[in-house]
Amino acid sequence: MRLASILKRTSLIAMAAHLLVPSMTAHAQSDTYPSRPIQIVVPYAAGGITDQSSRIISEALARALKQPVVIENRPGGGGRIGANAVARMEPDGYRLLLTTNGTHTYMAVTEESLPYDPLEDFTPISLLASYGFLMVANPAVPANNVKELIDYAKKNPGKLSYASSGPGGGPHFAGEVFKYMADIDMLHVPYKGTGPGLLAVAAGHTDIVFAGEAKPFIDSEKVKFLGTTSASRDPRYPEKPTIGESGLEGYDLTSWIGLYGPRVLPEEIQKKLSEAVSYAMQDPAVRERLSTLGLVPVGNSPEELVDHIKAETAKLRTVADNVPSLVQK
Repeated sequence: MRLASILKRTSLIAMAAHLLVPSMTAHAQSDTYPSRPIQIVVPYAAGGITDQSSRIISEALARALKQPVVIENRPGGGGRIGANAVARMEPDGYRLLLTTNGTHTYMAVTEESLPYDPLEDFTPISLLASYGFLMVANPAVPANNVKELIDYAKKNPGKLSYASSGPGGGPHFAGEVFKYMADIDMLHVPYKGTGPGLLAVAAGHTDIVFAGEAKPFIDSEKVKFLGTTSASRDPRYPEKPTIGESGLEGYDLTSWIGLYGPRVLPEEIQKKLSEAVSYAMQDPAVRERLSTLGLVPVGNSPEELVDHIKAETAKLRTVADNVPSLVQK
């Protein structure tokens, strides 16, 4: 009887110790984090505005965290492939996701069977920056502003095409909402990123693209500027009107870039990463470099990022309800 009691007590102690191991391990990991290089997955092709900004931000985070921060591009599916991969990675803080609202609000509205939950499958860290897409066209397109483009499209239905980073992403949303509000017909041509789409427009394979990284192409006159998707003008082109100002009143789509970890990232690691982002975003050199890309630096808290996602998703869902072509079945 006594032996049975001792064995039972020993078993309970062993069980309790076993249950404590995961939390003790997580705590130990967060105490030493980071102790090796961190990899940030960008779910878009190299060369796009998300990729360009990720290089600037990763350098700043490396200084703040005192560890190398490496970028890995995983393009495809408008960003859903890379985002879905990170959602299923080990939540140890060494694999993160730097993405746009394309994967976290636009697709939440346009996809009926998104393979991940934008809120439940990720740990929010910070909204890094906001920006508007630049609507640009191949020089051969017979229109020099939004009003002229709409007039031309109405007279030539289906003749114009626009490139995007893939179905459901921000550029696709921008194009479909533009079509709906202008009451015109344009062919959607998806690519693996806005960078490749921009190259296609410059080469004349497609006519129009909504891309944040179009500045070098505009300045070299490989494409022509038609307008900005956000309600405010691009800081690099203060003299250039927005789409809403130049022929489509009420048009307003603002994009942003955010940083996430996989779900159930330890709170201590989330806090360290959030603090590192805040430190990086206060660096004048980082802010200046981001502004040259047309980005407005933010660097807010995880809670503010979640609130922003919820509010924007509700707004976009109302828009999508009026634009049936946006919903992917």
